[in-house]
Amino acid sequence: MSQMRKIYMGRFVARCLTLLAMTVCIFLAPEQFQPLEQGQFLTKLTLLHLLWIVWVFDMLFQLIPSSKIVTALGSQKSFWVHFRKAHSPISLQQLSQRAKAAAKRAYVVFVIWAALTAALGWLHAKAVLSDIGLLWISTFFYVCDLICVLFWCPFRHFIMKNRCCTTCRIFNWDHLMMFSPMLFVDSFFARSLAILAVIVFVVWEFTAFRHPERFDEGTNQALKCAECTDLLCINAKKIHKA
Repeated sequence: MSQMRKIYMGRFVARCLTLLAMTVCIFLAPEQFQPLEQGQFLTKLTLLHLLWIVWVFDMLFQLIPSSKIVTALGSQKSFWVHFRKAHSPISLQQLSQRAKAAAKRAYVVFVIWAALTAALGWLHAKAVLSDIGLLWISTFFYVCDLICVLFWCPFRHFIMKNRCCTTCRIFNWDHLMMFSPMLFVDSFFARSLAILAVIVFVVWEFTAFRHPERFDEGTNQALKCAECTDLLCINAKKIHKA
């Protein structure tokens, strides 16, 4: 197991424990959810503030190019500092065709997720889901994000068809997908997370549009399987032995 995979496994365990703690708090310590109420973010320090800080810094790290922060290349490939021109790059025409195809598949995912988000919003409007229920779902998505990275990703398998997370066109859509339920919660806690997630998404998409060469292994040598040091995918050990 690579060092990066060990780190991500540790993060996965931490996220599972976060979801468990939130579930326990729903029944035994509902006062911990006070910041979720409108105008209550600064009234009392709770565990939810700690989670908010973690989530905000996670998103800020996606906006900062760095080789020092322990983050997978799949998340950082949008930055020029991680771009290495391929030894035998594909043509601009091929790159354009591949970028358009990847974008079309990505926005199939976007439409599906938008429909799911709309369904959650409808359930919230009908009082089937509470604000706390939507937060629990966001935290559940927080866990599912690393299930997709470490074990199995339905988006990659059924829609995106990319080799792994390193080449994934929608890698930094994770927070947008996580915090989409927060769009329906009227509080600073929820709206700040949702707005920052949208900013991360817009920056990522703008970069993919302006610099498709950074996202394609046909033009970015760093994304090629033989160059991988993250070894996050479950087939990495087998591939590199081959």
